[in-house]
Amino acid sequence: MKITDPLLNVRESAALLQVSVPTFHRRVADGTIPKPLKLGALSRWPQSEILQVIENAKAARAAA
Repeated sequence: MKITDPLLNVRESAALLQVSVPTFHRRVADGTIPKPLKLGALSRWPQSEILQVIENAKAARAAA
């Protein structure tokens, strides 16, 4: 089975956005970043959703 949309942990997701883990959690709390997928006790974010956060920020910048 080939995974085409890898699941990232909080550190990987924060690193992709170049923010700290606490800042990442604040952005999840305020809705800027989607809530994680829960797999038992694990929290994971699809890489595509983190990349979409970047695209949304670019679109908001262009609209301003």
